[in-house]
This record gives sequence, structure tokens and C-alpha cells, in this order.
Amino acid sequence: MAEGERQPPPDSSEETPSATPTFIIPKKEIHTVPDMGKWKRSQAYADYIGFILTLNEGVKGKKLTFDYKVSEAIEKLVALLDTLDRWIDETPPVDQPSRFGNKAYRTWYAKLDQEAENLVATVIPTNLAAAVPEVAVYLKEAVGNSTRIDYGTGHEAAFAAFLCCLCKIGVLRVDDQVAIVFKVFDRYLEVMRKLQKTYRMEPAGSQGVWGLDDFQFLPFIWGSSQLIDHPHLEPRHFVDEKAVSENHKDYMFLQCILFITEMKTGPFAEHSNQLWNISAVPSWSKVNQGLIRMYKAEGFTRPVPHPREALRRAERRASRL
Repeated sequence: MAEGERQPPPDSSEETPSATPTFIIPKKEIHTVPDMGKWKRSQAYADYIGFILTLNEGVKGKKLTFDYKVSEAIEKLVALLDTLDRWIDETPPVDQPSRFGNKAYRTWYAKLDQEAENLVATVIPTNLAAAVPEVAVYLKEAVGNSTRIDYGTGHEAAFAAFLCCLCKIGVLRVDDQVAIVFKVFDRYLEVMRKLQKTYRMEPAGSQGVWGLDDFQFLPFIWGSSQLIDHPHLEPRHFVDEKAVSENHKDYMFLQCILFITEMKTGPFAEHSNQLWNISAVPSWSKVNQGLIRMYKAEGFTRPVPHPREALRRAERRASRL
């Protein structure tokens, strides 16, 4: 993912990458708002967005229970995530005065920090061992911040970048597309939700009522793609408790809604105003397109439109009720 590399998007062909790639340890390059312009003009950004959109197209109209190929690399990634899950069980929360940000998370994270390269080495073949230190950084960045004990869409993006890197070096292939989302990313979401609940992690960069979601963004994009052209589920149905309960096992978007309703109390329109507004969009295709635009504009930093736009949307919705 180094900016200087000028390789084609990760899923654009099935050719084996160069036998002598150059790997570097990633470092933070975005420190100020102008730095975002440099990022968005980079080949790395083009690769990343291309990766997101390729997977978006790959899961279009498919249920989570769709019959798809599971390669050895996919199985190894799931095993890696299973290890992170097991470490949560082995690191229970500690008693502390503060309700949020349980300090046991730092113990859990310290273990990942120590073992990340070993975990990544189980996924990457030995002929590409030089890539392990670079790729492992993205894994460590994907699970939250150990100082603030928070998690948000930037950490989620790091996991997507981790998977994109694996595609770029040929560990994951074109025919892994569906499994990347339905098998690996879905398992990642399960582990992140367990982290959030176990250690009461704060949302990183949350905009509260103006936010799409406190923690995630990508499952709403890919989840809305799954629902495109669904014979009876429309966007208005995701605020229906019965529809969510009956269909959440098949659709990532509805899994997200279920988790929100489990974690928050009160009327949905009050605690998740942006999603409430989205439920008025007439088709899943338009929802998907709008979420992609939103993600490109602000998904890496804050997953919401400007509050003034949110107010305008709320007013438009109210006028239709």
C-alpha cells in the first residue's frame, strides 16, 4: 500500500505479482486536512477504493448464506480472527470506576501487538515472508486504539486495507471476492462487536445522533448491495423490528441494524437519525450509491454528512410523514 507503488487495482487481474516486490513499514502520512488531498490523489487510494467497489459488486444480490468458494487463505484468515476472539475470552474486563474504556483491553491489545507478525505469517506463504512486517501493521491498526480504548471507521478501514494488501501480493485472488466479505469481514465484525461490548470501547470520531453508526461503515455499503433488487425487502423495512429479526442472518445491513437496537435504547429515529432518513430512500440501489459517495467524502474520518445537511434531510422526511 505504499504510495510510491503504481500497480493495477488488486482485483483487476489474476496474474501473479512481481517476484521481487519491495515492502516498507507503513507510517502515518495524514496529519492535517490538506494531507487528505494527497491521499486521495495517490495510487494507494485508487487501489483501496477499487477494492471496496469490486467487493461491492461481487456481493450484489447475494445472501450471506450464498454458496461460495472458501480457499485455504480464507480459512487461515478466519482462524486468525478466531484467535483474536479467544484472546478476548482469556482477558476478562477488570473492575474499575469508569464505565467505559475497560483497561483490560490494553492487555488484550498488547498480546496482539506482540503476536501480530506471527499471526500474519500463518496467512502469507514463506516466499512472501518479507511482506509480513508491512501487512501486520494494518492488522494492529484494525482493532482500535489502546491509549483511548476506542474504535471507529478508521480502524475498520485499516482492516479493509489489510485485506487489500493480501490481494495485491496475491494471497487473496479474484475468486475469493465473496468469501472476503461474507466469511472474513463478517467474522471480523463479530470480533469487533465482542471487543466493543466486552471492553465498553468508546466510538472513535463519533458524531452522535448525526452519525451513520458509532463504529462501522463498510457493512452498510456491502450490506445494501446484497439487498439490491430484493423481491420484497425495501429500505423502509430495515426500521421494522420484525423484518430485521427474520432476515438479519442473510443480510449484513440488517445485522448492523440489529446490533444498534441491542446497544441503544429509545426510538430508532432519535438514536440513529441518519439511518432513519436513509430508510426513506426508494431503492437499495440508491442507498448503495449514496453510501459510496458518503464514504468517499467522509467515511475515513467521520461517517456522516455535515449536520446542516442532516437537518435538511430530517426536515424533508418529516414533510413526507
